[in-house]
Amino acid sequence: MIPPEAPTLDPETWDPLRALAHRMLDDMLDYTAEIRRRPVWQAMPAEVRARFRAPLPAAPADLAEVYREFQEIVLPYAGGNVHPGFMGWVHGGGTAVGMLAEMLAAGLNSNLGGRDHAPIEIERQVSAWMREVFGFPEGASGLFVTGSSQANFIAVLIAREREARKAREAALPAGGLNGNSDGQLTAYTSAAAHACIGKAMHMSGLGAAALRRIPVDEHHRIRLAELRAAITADRAAGRIPFLLVATAGTVDIGAIDPLRELSGIAAREGLWFHVDGAFGAWAKLAPELAPRLEGLERADSIACDFHKWAQTPYDAGFILVRDGKQALATFAVDAPYLRRATRGAAAGSPWPCDYGPDLSRGFRALKAWFTLRVYGTERLGEVVARCCRLAQYLETRIAATAELELAAPVPLNIVCFRYRGGAGDTGEHRDAVNAAIAAAVQHSGIAVPSTTVLNGRVVLRAAIVNHRTQPRDLDALVEAVTRCGRQIAAAQATRPVSRDLGGTG
Repeated sequence: MIPPEAPTLDPETWDPLRALAHRMLDDMLDYTAEIRRRPVWQAMPAEVRARFRAPLPAAPADLAEVYREFQEIVLPYAGGNVHPGFMGWVHGGGTAVGMLAEMLAAGLNSNLGGRDHAPIEIERQVSAWMREVFGFPEGASGLFVTGSSQANFIAVLIAREREARKAREAALPAGGLNGNSDGQLTAYTSAAAHACIGKAMHMSGLGAAALRRIPVDEHHRIRLAELRAAITADRAAGRIPFLLVATAGTVDIGAIDPLRELSGIAAREGLWFHVDGAFGAWAKLAPELAPRLEGLERADSIACDFHKWAQTPYDAGFILVRDGKQALATFAVDAPYLRRATRGAAAGSPWPCDYGPDLSRGFRALKAWFTLRVYGTERLGEVVARCCRLAQYLETRIAATAELELAAPVPLNIVCFRYRGGAGDTGEHRDAVNAAIAAAVQHSGIAVPSTTVLNGRVVLRAAIVNHRTQPRDLDALVEAVTRCGRQIAAAQATRPVSRDLGGTG
């Protein structure tokens, strides 16, 4: 018996959907084009938040009604990183081109785990372009992932697997690699490295305790002498150094570790040399900044995010591995349902799933491909350079403002500073004042700075990543910080300052 035809999830008639789709697209283009008319960020009222507690829908709803709800309770309360006044964290601003590419990718609904189809060729082409950008050889592999946290995790796994193969070839006991004997694997990074490096060590099974966080110098770069001493001490204790993670653009201030010297240490010690270049690696596109990344081309692997300085919409992380065979040896598996062929839809091996942990993967590469094709590396490099020049401008504004002081060097695009004013100017008191200022400025809707902790003190942090940011946005930030600082200082005599970032309006 032939089952009867049943309705699909497609509309019975396409014209109403088409009209609403065009309206949605126009609305989002207007949202971006008119972004300066909106607050950078605004707090979500309790009654709006309560609407996200609605029960699971069983019955269908009209698409136009669901879109209206999106406009009411989602659009006004977004994170804000599209806005040029968003400087709190290292978030790219995205582009209309990237948004359109994301729409096209969603329409194709491609699974980039494998098989033989054009979207995988797009990812391979972008990977080849990335090899060219970073000076990697033909055999290097590239893979799109969610972000640099995942890319860094993959690098740890590849480095661990390489060391395990070396142990098997040398007939070492298994305990030498799983931490149950004196041959415990150890990795090295700076004290200023991103927290995801420790998390990657934990998730890999090696444990965060196997990561040595080496102190940094006054420029927040890893201290080479102390790194060498740590490696020597671990070898003397019977441990196995296997991985060195450098940072190109630290999360706090944007510092770049001495990559050339670190690559030399890694080569002499037989360590996998990985560079977390989440945003800073893109300085390679700017001729005035590229020399600071000397040695990056000698890395065994590089992590970077297209969704940061390359302005691609979230998410679009990427890992480049010098020897693609190392990635294949770590992740490629055989399974009957993943059988490869020489012709037909199952051709095209090796597949992207052979280079990383994910089998089901979205078409992230398309928005990166569109971004590179439409803007080109020269224009993207100029965005990177201009962000750094804007950071230097902000540095001069801070120096010229008596109530503010610089809190760290400004090597790239991140400026850390503090508000000085207020009575009872102890270190702890100033920490509370600066935390309160950050929240107050955020609630004002004028700008979004964040806070971090440097040398044990809370500081304000402005990360200039958005291609839309202009000098006037930095002027507005300085004015908002000083105005909020004065207001908070004036209120000190009557009430204590909240240290909760979200507790001051």
